[in-house]
Amino acid sequence: MTSALHFLQLARQCEITELELLQRTSALVDTLGRLIHALQKERGLSTVYLTGRAAPTELAAQIKECEQLADTARAGFDDLSSPAQGARLFSRIAYVLQGLDALPALRERIQARQKTPETSAAALTKLVTGLLAVVFEAADGAADPNISRLLVALFHFMQGKELAGQERAAGVAAFGAGSEQRQQNWLHLIEAQERCFQVFAEFAPPTLLPQWRAEDAALERLRRVGCTSAANNESGADLRQTWFDVATSRMDALHAIETQLAAEVLYQCECRIAEARQPLPVADANADFFDSFPAPAASLGPQLNRSVLELVQDQSQRLQAMQAELETTRAALQERKLVERAKGLLMARRQFSEGEAHKLLRQTAMNQGRKLSEVAEAVLAMADLLPPAPH
Repeated sequence: MTSALHFLQLARQCEITELELLQRTSALVDTLGRLIHALQKERGLSTVYLTGRAAPTELAAQIKECEQLADTARAGFDDLSSPAQGARLFSRIAYVLQGLDALPALRERIQARQKTPETSAAALTKLVTGLLAVVFEAADGAADPNISRLLVALFHFMQGKELAGQERAAGVAAFGAGSEQRQQNWLHLIEAQERCFQVFAEFAPPTLLPQWRAEDAALERLRRVGCTSAANNESGADLRQTWFDVATSRMDALHAIETQLAAEVLYQCECRIAEARQPLPVADANADFFDSFPAPAASLGPQLNRSVLELVQDQSQRLQAMQAELETTRAALQERKLVERAKGLLMARRQFSEGEAHKLLRQTAMNQGRKLSEVAEAVLAMADLLPPAPH
């Protein structure tokens, strides 16, 4: 006959299985972070190459690194075969695999200079965005609150770093051929980065914050030049390579922080698995269910002569606390989902750019004294009232 302790042990085994799955997912996130960084470098070099200022051998070496990391990512995808991961994650992975399969043809066109710097950057950005969507689903599916917080911090940091990579490409295009539209896009990318890094700072371990907040005076100086009319003159073209080098140095510094954060995620996974594998305390099977027991301890420890009821109480209390903290952590991801969906709706129905859509949502929130997510939810609720995009 089965006992309460038997089912407690089954519950503990389920927890271990979930943590092991989370560990594999986190390892994949680490791999994807390195692949994204390599693709960001390839995008930057492709942009410079198409302006005639990068050697083909340098770009070819970067492509080789990307291909090696892509193979590692494919192997990581193969390790995630459990239906427990969810349909959304698997659909994101399928999208990414399609993008990776299409890369060789894109690279051939870039090397033949059949793409412009803008279209080349946009194509590689599409793939990077798909990879970040996989990271988002991994963060959204994490069942442990501490690891979930780290994954939320990591996702937003990676998103901010991706925007920094887009800023690098935008700066290369703007210097020497500046226009008001390019400069506005540049400013939007700077602002969007700050939003992502703010969420990162809220959820990240305090030890990483000083590194992230380190100022780069050269970057700020070049931003001021590039985002003004001064970028339209000939001296702007001379600053193009300087900007690329400074922005690349910043990207490498951000990647170092990203790597540390990914390592912390994996370390916490290992710690939680080791903790969950500790044997359950020995219980007193003769205790009366209806006896009054003192308040349960905050966490399970190696105490003897405890009743099964106490173990059940402790397990229930711990899971409830984890769920409450997890819901708080996931709120940041849910808000992001709402805002992104509302922006997509405005872009589709009103033909706004991404920057214009976000600016409208933010300005409306400020004018009405509401949260950005509340405004986004209201926009989505009125989807049927928005006129369709003109053909």
